[in-house]
Amino acid sequence: MKWQQAILDYKHYLQIERGLSNNSIENYCYDIKKLIQYLEENTINISPISIDNEIVKQFIYSVSKSINARSQARLISGLRNFFDYLIFENYRKTNPLDLIESPRLGRKLPDVLSIEDIDNLINTIDLSYQYNGVNLGERNRAIIETLYSCGLRVSELIELKISDLFFDEGFIKVTGKGDKQRFVPIGPSTQKFINIWIDIRNHIDTQPNSKDILFLNYKGKKLTRAMIFTIIKKLVEKAGLNKNVSPHTFRHSFATHLLENGADLRAIQMMLGHESITTTEIYMHVDRSHLSDVLNKYHPRK
Repeated sequence: MKWQQAILDYKHYLQIERGLSNNSIENYCYDIKKLIQYLEENTINISPISIDNEIVKQFIYSVSKSINARSQARLISGLRNFFDYLIFENYRKTNPLDLIESPRLGRKLPDVLSIEDIDNLINTIDLSYQYNGVNLGERNRAIIETLYSCGLRVSELIELKISDLFFDEGFIKVTGKGDKQRFVPIGPSTQKFINIWIDIRNHIDTQPNSKDILFLNYKGKKLTRAMIFTIIKKLVEKAGLNKNVSPHTFRHSFATHLLENGADLRAIQMMLGHESITTTEIYMHVDRSHLSDVLNKYHPRK
């Protein structure tokens, strides 16, 4: 079918032209699959390429009953991008989502950890914890230290390689979204904790496809995203911390603490690997007292 070829072409466009990761591409295509499923379930005999504004509105209304406003906005944005692509490639003339507005969203910011919170979490780690003869306590400390000191995404952490460590230069090489690479500074204390883990790691029988992966499980395999979430969840519970903490919380705390201590927004953007400074600004929520301190310290007519 013509629309199946259009979707295939769209996936290639997202991969090659926009350099998106496989996860991002799957998310975009999931929106299209939901639309096709809606057409089939309601016996609407029309190709997605020929769909009009009214059918799209009915579809969005249908799915809005089971998803929140943020998911609705993402769905609308994903479909709008798809139909823009179809117009660009002359599959159709108009975008059926042009007159459809996304729901208004408030700015959603994750919890930020204080320096005391982070110290508390790290001090909670049982450094003597072993499983099958492998010291996983030292590994867990190195993981938390790396998340916070380098502001990594969880996907970047689990893909971090030993060959990405340039400790003599004080940097690590991070592969981010769309396989874009950046160099992020890493401090001496975090280097020390990683080196402690590497000494332990050297005695693990690693799997062939994980030979260069930094953080491994006791079987010598690369850690999963879910495992990182589990490690953090257990630490938070043990520390009695009443906050919603995920791997991303450490990234957000990294950026917030840098800004509060006077770091340049552009430098933070580069370390986080954001393409747009606008994305970085969303992370940069600081309290008014801090802004007043900045004004009083730096403005010539304070």
